[in-house]
Amino acid sequence: MSKVFGTASAAVADIQDGTSLAVGGFGACGIPDVLIKAIDAAGATNLEVFTNNCGVEGVGLGILLEGRRIRRVTASYVGDNKEFARQYLSGELEVELTPQGTLAEKLRAGGAGIPAFFTPAGVGTPIAGGGLPWRYRADGSVALASPPKEVREFAGRRYLLEESIKAEYALVHALVGDTAGNLIFSKAAMNFNPVAAMAGEVCIAQVERLVEPGQLDPHHVHLPGIFVDRIVQTGPQEKQIEKRTVTTANGNGNGNGNGNGKRTT
Repeated sequence: MSKVFGTASAAVADIQDGTSLAVGGFGACGIPDVLIKAIDAAGATNLEVFTNNCGVEGVGLGILLEGRRIRRVTASYVGDNKEFARQYLSGELEVELTPQGTLAEKLRAGGAGIPAFFTPAGVGTPIAGGGLPWRYRADGSVALASPPKEVREFAGRRYLLEESIKAEYALVHALVGDTAGNLIFSKAAMNFNPVAAMAGEVCIAQVERLVEPGQLDPHHVHLPGIFVDRIVQTGPQEKQIEKRTVTTANGNGNGNGNGNGKRTT
């Protein structure tokens, strides 16, 4: 059976309300933006998302967030998304904050069939002891807090137990893929796309360029096709700027974009 789908809408057509998604990318970089827009257009809601962060307003997962389609997020970074912060603090969104390296390993371990692992990250903090607010009430009190985690000592050092992540679907973006699902990522897209792909029971990849099997050098393949179930060619990705900073001609930054002789960096 072919892994190639003609449109992003067809590739995500069976994603329903309440589905869990592992989503690749980092901020506005290397995100599966076309697949996310297709999910938004299809109207799926009450989604659970595993991702580094929810991006920015109007871009990527920010679209699903603004449409109130996300119920719960496991992420390492809230970022500058004001709507994310507003929904979390008002009790509209459940959020499990996780150390970034731990999150990456939870996704990778899930894809490798490892149910849990021990890590030193978070020992001696509320990550281990529990009590982190996952969901607030509208009045600002904590409705749901994180539970404590098992801590064990190995060779004189303490580690805490983290369970791996498995999602029903994974959404990823790659620069190049072949019709067998082998993928090559570019630059920042390497951050979370490979591990997100591994964590999904069904992995859907959008690629800028699609080639036939045998046209990719095996040494350049970042993710083998065994992890990819569906692939759709979406063309060159529009590059997004998450935060624009300006400086004066003499190099002094004021960040307000006023005055003469500015350049954008």
